Amino acid sequence: MNDFTLNAEVRSDLGKGASRRLRRLASLVPAVVYGGDKAPESISMLAKEIAKLLENDAAYSHVIELNVGGTKQNVIIKALQRHPAKGHVLHADFVRVVAGQKLTAIVPVHFVGEAAPIKKGGEISHVTSEIEVSCLPKDLPEFIEVDLANAEIGDIIHLSDLKAPKGVEFVALAHGDDKAVANVHAPRVAPEAEEGAAE
Repeated sequence: MNDFTLNAEVRSDLGKGASRRLRRLASLVPAVVYGGDKAPESISMLAKEIAKLLENDAAYSHVIELNVGGTKQNVIIKALQRHPAKGHVLHADFVRVVAGQKLTAIVPVHFVGEAAPIKKGGEISHVTSEIEVSCLPKDLPEFIEVDLANAEIGDIIHLSDLKAPKGVEFVALAHGDDKAVANVHAPRVAPEAEEGAAE
């Protein structure tokens, strides 16, 4: 299991103007940590540190050790606000992780076995690239695998078709929403039809 750590400092200068100054003058990203049994905490971290952490996709669905001025706490990323054009992080929200307490997190989806339905002439549409899960911190998966090796043309793969890792629950399913994750469909235009039209 990878070790994800992030250093931060407590931020006392609050408000939009202060956040802008942080980003512009000190290359810092403002953030908030909340949850657990503690009050929300305003912090800031080096922009290059959070950028380096996010280079690894697994950071989005991993428990991160956040070191705030020497005090360490375990957190997960809850939300990131990014620059619309440049893509760098403008603000981050972290939620404290408490051992033995369930958390909800967004986990990426990894599609495998896509060659099989494509060989049969199918095209694959990914309906979602991430799934919200609920589990204990120790059970948090790095990703959810969607195996399309046995999929046929016309198949729609739903959340209920996926095997959730041990101790993990799909939030949407728990609320009765059996979302589509991917589908296999015939190509939009059959090659033969095109040739016929050309003649």
